[in-house]
Amino acid sequence: MASRNSRIRTMIVDDEQLARAVVREHIMPHEELEIVAECSNGFEAVKVMSDLKPDLVFLDIQMPKLTGFEVLEVSDHVPAVIFVTAYDQFALKAFEVHAVDYLLKPFSKERFEEALVRAKERVGSNASAVPKLLEQVREHIKPLERILIKEGSTVRVIPADTIDYIEAQDDYAAFHVSGKSHLKQQRLADLETLLDQRRFVRIHRSYILNLDRLAKLEPYAKDSKMAVLKDGTQLAVSRAGYERLKKIL
Repeated sequence: MASRNSRIRTMIVDDEQLARAVVREHIMPHEELEIVAECSNGFEAVKVMSDLKPDLVFLDIQMPKLTGFEVLEVSDHVPAVIFVTAYDQFALKAFEVHAVDYLLKPFSKERFEEALVRAKERVGSNASAVPKLLEQVREHIKPLERILIKEGSTVRVIPADTIDYIEAQDDYAAFHVSGKSHLKQQRLADLETLLDQRRFVRIHRSYILNLDRLAKLEPYAKDSKMAVLKDGTQLAVSRAGYERLKKIL
């Protein structure tokens, strides 16, 4: 029997009480596991995960407010993860990286035990694999419909259609929304591929523009243009950016 100090600190995240109870029931015979928290939504999970830093999380995917993928995206602490899902359309092959496993509801005791064995082998060693997993998942669920930004202990959810434009600021992207700016550590090159390319256009190395906000294009300097937004904001348009705009407009 494992000593208390060596027990695997475990967390259950699912918006359905019955689903949490099923996972809890499967965990109970395993004295090497210690359930430190249960959460019913993604926002709560992000905070608790940061505070308690569990070793292992049973994480539902489809939840209101934040999905399981989004929880991991904004979490400061990256534990070993067993995804629990009823939706097999979520590119399950993406879960088959060597650092995570998944349980497809309803799952058997044998399948639970199999996932648990794999997870225990990977506790503490999978931090670098989760970003790779999220990258694979994004390839299957793009375009992004919303942006998540961690601001202190809170998570801000920005619907993509509310973004006016995105500006590169060193290693960060500044999302401009209704006169306010929100910073996230992300490259414009990544956002360019993830956002709806029928709506969002890279008009300059420093800007991605939401075409719904464009009022007009004006000459600016030799071989360049100026994009004037409906609120009066002016953004430089490079030669390459102008060519991209011409293909869409």
